Amino acid sequence: MANEKNNENIENEENIDSQEREAQSQEPQNELEVLEQELNECKDKYARVHADFDNIKKRLEREKYTAVEYANEKFAKDMIPVVDSLQMALKSAEADAPAEELIEKLKEGIELTLKQFMTALEKHGVTRVSHDEPFDPNIHNAVQSVDHPEIESGQIVETFQTGYKYKERPLREAMVVVAN
Repeated sequence: MANEKNNENIENEENIDSQEREAQSQEPQNELEVLEQELNECKDKYARVHADFDNIKKRLEREKYTAVEYANEKFAKDMIPVVDSLQMALKSAEADAPAEELIEKLKEGIELTLKQFMTALEKHGVTRVSHDEPFDPNIHNAVQSVDHPEIESGQIVETFQTGYKYKERPLREAMVVVAN
């Protein structure tokens, strides 16, 4: 009987050992499956984030292209009334009126159109270069210098062509005569 009990104990121990081995072999298997599942979830999240990033990048590119494409839209809208004024001036030139009256009306129309045009330019940051200030080589181009007894040296005597700035950047230098 002692032998039988020893055999039973040995079998029980073997059963327990085999169950422990199975449990231990299943734990790594289950842990491996969990890790693989987490890896797959991370890959899926990465793919979604990457796709979202690509979509945002493409949308921003389209928006940038559209912004550049239509950047001058406001400026163009502000120029339309100037064009209308010039067309009205041309129509009035065809009117049957005495020459002196016609010339006076055309002159008045041109002055109003020029004022309207300058207002639209100023609205968009384009201004005339001042001729009342001393000569500045960044915004003035001295095409001639003259001796002038009444004007200080470096002051502008005459302007041949008006200069313009866009905000603080020169668009075209003013062509001026400067006193020596």
